[in-house]
Amino acid sequence: MPLLLLDLDNTLLDRDGPFRAWGERFLDDIGAPPTDIDWLLSVDADGLTDRWDVADAIRDRYGLGIPAIDLVEELHDGVVAHTRLDPLIACALRIADDAGWVPVVVTNGVVRQQDAKIRRTGLDRYIADWVISEEVGVSKPNPRIFALAARRARMPLRGAWVIGDSPEADIGGASALGLPSVWLHRGRRWPDTRFAPTRSADGLIAAVAAVLAG
Repeated sequence: MPLLLLDLDNTLLDRDGPFRAWGERFLDDIGAPPTDIDWLLSVDADGLTDRWDVADAIRDRYGLGIPAIDLVEELHDGVVAHTRLDPLIACALRIADDAGWVPVVVTNGVVRQQDAKIRRTGLDRYIADWVISEEVGVSKPNPRIFALAARRARMPLRGAWVIGDSPEADIGGASALGLPSVWLHRGRRWPDTRFAPTRSADGLIAAVAAVLAG
C-alpha cells in the first residue's frame, strides 16, 4: 500500500476559477472596472503572493479603508466559498484507493483556508489525511513536510509518488527525496533544468493513470 502524495490547489481542487469568481464579485462590490480582474490575477500570481501583500496592494490601488486583516479574511473565505470538488477528481481518488494507494494531501498555505477547502468540498472523504505547511511549520519543497505526511499516515516514504502542479514545490520536493513524480503541466512547458518530473499529465485523472501504470 504505497503513499500517493498530492498537492491541493490546482491539483485536486481548482483554485484559478474560484479566485477569479471571488475577484470579479469583489471588484464589482467596490465599483472597480471589470477589466481590473487582470491586474488582480497578476498580483495574486497564481496564489504565490502572500495574502497580506495582496490585501495591501488592493487597499493601495483603490484607497480602501478596509483593515488589512479583514481583507485577508475576505481573500481566504471568498475563495473557499467558490471552491467545489470535481466528481471526476473524486472518482480518480477512489480508483487509486481501490488499487491500493493511500492518498495524502501535502499543501502549502494557512490552516484556516486549506482545511476549510478540504472539509467543505467533501474531499476529506476521499483522502487518508492531509498536512498543511502552516500547521507543521515547514513548507514544500522541504523534504521534511513529505516525511511528516508519511509519518501521519503511518507509512514509509519508500515507494511513494508525488503529484502536483508546482515545478519547485512539488516536483522539486519529490526530486530531493528521490521519489517519482507526475507534474500537472496546465499547458506550460517544463521550466527547470536542475530536475524533471518522471511523468507529465494534463490533469489528475491522467496523473493517477500514469502512477497506476508505473
